Amino acid sequence: MPRSTDRILTSHVGSLPRPEDLLDMMKIRLTGEGGPVDEGAYQKRVTDAVAEIVRKQVDNGIDIVTDGEISKPGFFVYAKERLGGLEPRPDKKYELYTTEQNAFPEYYAEYMAKAMMGGNVAPVVPLYCVAPIEYVGQDELAQDLANLRAAVDAVTCEGAFVPSTAPSGVGWNEYYKSEEEFFFAVGEAMRTEYQAIIDAGFDLQVDDPFLSDIFGDPELDAKGKARKADMYVESINHALRGLPEDKIRFHTCYGINEGPRIFEPQLGEVIEHMLRITASVYSFEAANPRHEHDYHVFETHKLADGKAIMPGMITHASNIVEHPELIAEWLVRFAGLVGRENVIAGADCGFSSQACYHTEVHPTVIWAKFQALAEGAKLATKQLWG
Repeated sequence: MPRSTDRILTSHVGSLPRPEDLLDMMKIRLTGEGGPVDEGAYQKRVTDAVAEIVRKQVDNGIDIVTDGEISKPGFFVYAKERLGGLEPRPDKKYELYTTEQNAFPEYYAEYMAKAMMGGNVAPVVPLYCVAPIEYVGQDELAQDLANLRAAVDAVTCEGAFVPSTAPSGVGWNEYYKSEEEFFFAVGEAMRTEYQAIIDAGFDLQVDDPFLSDIFGDPELDAKGKARKADMYVESINHALRGLPEDKIRFHTCYGINEGPRIFEPQLGEVIEHMLRITASVYSFEAANPRHEHDYHVFETHKLADGKAIMPGMITHASNIVEHPELIAEWLVRFAGLVGRENVIAGADCGFSSQACYHTEVHPTVIWAKFQALAEGAKLATKQLWG
């Protein structure tokens, strides 16, 4: 994991907008509507798009880059491409942040209508486990890693990471005897992907927005939340066993983009479980106003030696570009609590967790946010190192 002893490095969470012509090809390939897609032409366009997005990250001040999840149709959808034993259920409704929706039904009716207009290339369809889970995405993974390697070798950057879903991001169990058995089976299968990412020379980012969601579940009491969170942590650590901790970063967030967000938990409820995950860097939301105060958590929770944090300094939930001076102020504040060498400037979440034609934050604004992140990191570096 790239670390610096003389400046604040910059990175982000992963997903970025895909080029429109690639989205067209991806949609036809997934749905079959509009005729067949030449597979060779499609794969070449993916390779070129990865090269473009990596270079653009570097040009806009990102030190630790990724492929933008360019080849993936979405955070949820890609699990079906990589894991066997899952069955899509288009007739089932995928429920998200129901407490928020019930509290603000008028707002979320408009929000969801706009989200549908965003034009996902593939619908978010719930996946159910109906057979033994096994990893079947070796070919797709190998192509992703080859594309990123070629793109990274063509630029100068501090490092590169690859996002990969945690066991909780896969679906619902109808095959295994218990939810715990299901999660461990998914973790065992995803271990194939985790290992391959590290073996390819990249850092692994385990994505688990659902860890935080547990603590906002109104149907669970405190003991129930703790038990479920323990299971999440144990299944992740089981999947990561024996892998080099210094090559692993962990990301959690709250699953919601622009909205009231008053029912989501605070970092203080999540942190003890988060810090138990076998990783060397922890990524979490800190830029949106509901969580700017969460830095106080590190007044009482100390990082273990060799650990670092990557708090979000730019948010995926607003088209306002954060001011570099404010970003610097936030970074200096975190550095004062955990040490300047233990802070990486990050983003709250990905900017296109689903491949779509209209991301919530406009692509031009995303790059302006990255530029502000880089400038804020430079300003913080001057204050912290002189």
